[in-house]
Order: sequence, then structure tokens, then C-alpha cells
Amino acid sequence: MTFSLGIVGAGQFSGQFATLFQAHPGVGDVYVTDLLPERARQLADAQGLAGTFPSYEAMLESEAVDAVAVFTQRWTHGPLVLQGLAAGKHVYSAVPMAITTEEIAAIIEAVRATGLTYMMGETSQYNPATVHARNQIAEGAFGRLFYAEGDYVHDMDLGFYDAYRYSGGDDWKSTASYPPLLYPTHSVGGVLGAWQTHAVSVSAIGVVDDRGDGVFDRSVSRFDNDVSNATALFEVAGGGSFRTNEFRRVGYPSHIRESRFRFFGTEASMEQLATFALWQDKNGVKDISELLEPKPTLSPDDPSLQHIAPDLRAAFTSGSAPVHDRARLPREFDELHNGHEGSHHFLVDDFVTAVTTRSLPSVNAWVAARYTLPGIIAHESARQGGARLTIPDFGDAPPA
Repeated sequence: MTFSLGIVGAGQFSGQFATLFQAHPGVGDVYVTDLLPERARQLADAQGLAGTFPSYEAMLESEAVDAVAVFTQRWTHGPLVLQGLAAGKHVYSAVPMAITTEEIAAIIEAVRATGLTYMMGETSQYNPATVHARNQIAEGAFGRLFYAEGDYVHDMDLGFYDAYRYSGGDDWKSTASYPPLLYPTHSVGGVLGAWQTHAVSVSAIGVVDDRGDGVFDRSVSRFDNDVSNATALFEVAGGGSFRTNEFRRVGYPSHIRESRFRFFGTEASMEQLATFALWQDKNGVKDISELLEPKPTLSPDDPSLQHIAPDLRAAFTSGSAPVHDRARLPREFDELHNGHEGSHHFLVDDFVTAVTTRSLPSVNAWVAARYTLPGIIAHESARQGGARLTIPDFGDAPPA
């Protein structure tokens, strides 16, 4: 049994996923729509998709489409997801889930009411460090976990200017100021994807940008934001804490590794940096870098990546790491590009499997809320000078 899929947004990211969805044996026809029709036509022609729709509304009205995958600007996801669910479509959404508590609550209620599949495609769910930490936690190797750290350190100079120009047009500077803490799921999800808990309170601090180039300028920003770097400290249910960094002005090789994680327990700890990773206990230190290192499946010079800024191409070329268990993946993926440290294959398979078996995906609406909402509240904390704020929680997902 297969289902048909509509890709929403034909930007730099969606084309890589269109290839994977189209190759998956659980997916039939794949369509695409974009606010710029020529981009939709280009993607459909380049990949031999089933066709295009003139608008998202037309796609939702069509009985030819069973599910939609939203790859649009990050602040638009909430309303588009709600439209899709209201139209009776299963929904895959790029991160973040939404940018307000109200949008998140509405998505959870819509999923509960309709019984449709919703999944947020958080790449850190399958980041090799998160996968390894998740496995070690399940085996009790850390003892009691009490502290973790997650960083998403991606400098604007390393590809983001080009990406925002591509997606934002003449008004790109107003959207390039998107608040770092409203894009929290790579750092938060990498921690909570391993540590089975949730954040209950937060205190955050933002650093006002001083580049002076019109980005992160409150007089230009549509988000009234002048913060480019931010740090948040979260308290978790059951005792313990974790810290995240969202940095957009940072002297760090983001093209090598933009997300990194550390976990500390009473019996062992694990630390990951740009080029190596360590497992540590009371007896000594073990280098686990090779276990967590994905092997590229696509050259950064591949013609399919010509429209993507060179500094962003590494995110689209990584293969799987030894810690990844590929046994569950369709063989059609074996020779296809991967991305974000080996996560793309698993995310696509998660969604397709959830839709076809009517099971809950890994990052379902309730999990997505726990990955997204902490950042929304942290952003408000930073605006209040670091005030400690309570984070609402929508609970665990109901049984499938």
C-alpha cells in the first residue's frame, strides 16, 4: 500500500527530500507547489515528479494527494500544518513545529481530533551522538543522567546569508534576523532525543548583535529581534538540567559539524566537539569519534547541489555513521544521498512507516512540542533579561 505526497516549498532543502520520498517504496506519486511557480516546475522537471499545483490550497483540495511535506520558511509552518490537517492530509513538517504556544496547542488538538499522522523532521533525532547516547542511556551506562548540553552553532557567514537571499528576495534582511531561540530543535532535540525527560523551566540570555550590516537590526527585523547569539539553561522533570547554545555569530567550523552534544551521568559521560568525541568513565577515556562519523555519499561538487551555497553543502552529503542501524531502511536508499549526519534517510522512513502502518512516528506532535516549546519560552526569558519561566507541557503521546 502506498500514498501520494505533495511537497510544499521548492527551495534548497526540499529537493533533497523529494528524491528520498519518491524512492521510498511506500510512496507513490509526488507533487510539488511553491509560491514561485517556476521553482516548482524546475523541481518537478529535474526529478520527474508527478506534477505541480498552482497553490497550496489547490493541492489540499485535490484527492490525488494523501499527505503533504512542508518545507517553507520556518515561521510559516504552524499555520500550514493546521491547514493540511484540516484538509484531511497527513503532514510532515520541517523544523520548527511552530513559533507560538498557541500554534503548538492547536496542532496537537488537530492531530488528536483527526487521528492523522503528524511528524516534525528533526534531524538531531538521528544525529550519531544522540543515537549513541540514546542507546547508552537505555543500557544504563551513564548511571543517573543529571546534565546535558546541546549546541547549534552555525555562523551566518557560512552559507546563511546566501540561503536567506534565496528564500527572502529583496526583503531578505528582515527575515535573516529570525531569533535563534525560535529555531531550537536541533539543540534541544539532540538532548531530549536521548534523555527521556522534558524541560519544565528556563532562564536564557541573548547577546545583542553588533555587526551593523542590517541583519539582526530591530529597525529592519520583522521579528523585532537584535539578538544573534543566545544561551538557555533548562530544568528537567525528575531532576537535572541541560544547557543549549544557539549561535549565529561564532568563530567555529559549522560546515564540519553544526550540532554537537554532551551528556553527564553518575557513572559515565560523553562529549562531542567539532572533530572528535569521547566516552569517559571513572576508569578512563575512550575515543568514539569513528563510531559517530558519517561517511559522505555525495560529493559537495555534485551538480544537484549547484544551487546551494558551498558552505551549506556538507549538510546534504553525509552518509550514515557506524552507530546507525540501517537494517530497517528500504534498500532503495542504499545508494542515495543522505544529509545532516545521516538523518535524512531515517526521517523519511519514519514518516512513511507511520502513515502506512498508522503508528506514531518518532517525533510525533507531542514529542515535537517538547523539542520546540522550550525555545519559545526561552526566547521570552531572554527578552525579560533571563527571568526564570515555566514551560508548559502537553504530556506524552496517547497510545497509537
